[in-house]
Amino acid sequence: MPQEYKMKEALKTAIHAKKNLMDFYKEAAAMTDHPGGKKVLLRLADEVRENAKKFYDHYRWDDIDTFESLIDAPTRPDSAMIVSLRKALDKNIHERKARELAMKEHEDLEKSFLLAAKNMVDPQVKAVFEEVAKDARNHYAIIESEYAHTMGMVHETDIDTYVRE
Repeated sequence: MPQEYKMKEALKTAIHAKKNLMDFYKEAAAMTDHPGGKKVLLRLADEVRENAKKFYDHYRWDDIDTFESLIDAPTRPDSAMIVSLRKALDKNIHERKARELAMKEHEDLEKSFLLAAKNMVDPQVKAVFEEVAKDARNHYAIIESEYAHTMGMVHETDIDTYVRE
């Protein structure tokens, strides 16, 4: 069923979704003692922060704080991502596990925003939701590529190494 969303609500939803994802990565990084996993998670948090800034820069209303105060606000403890994170993780989050978690979260984010976009009436709002989904898909592909390389799978950089029959 089509939904009426205003641009203000769409951008706010996108910003908060990115903040929740960033908080997820930061909390996962804080939970692990594994240096490689911590490094991957903190890098992902920084990338998502930059992505959130892109949406914030389009926000023209004055009902939310500065980007820095919004992004540095405490983690929402009721966030579905944070709740599932706290159930699933321990202190041994290594690079592989960090990337697996990141791929799952990006896949879920893409699906939810594509579904929301499908139901939007306003084409500009639909475009915002599709942009969040596209960002999630692109980030997923980067993480998946790193994961394949880490796991010793055939990687796109190995293209000249293998001969196809």
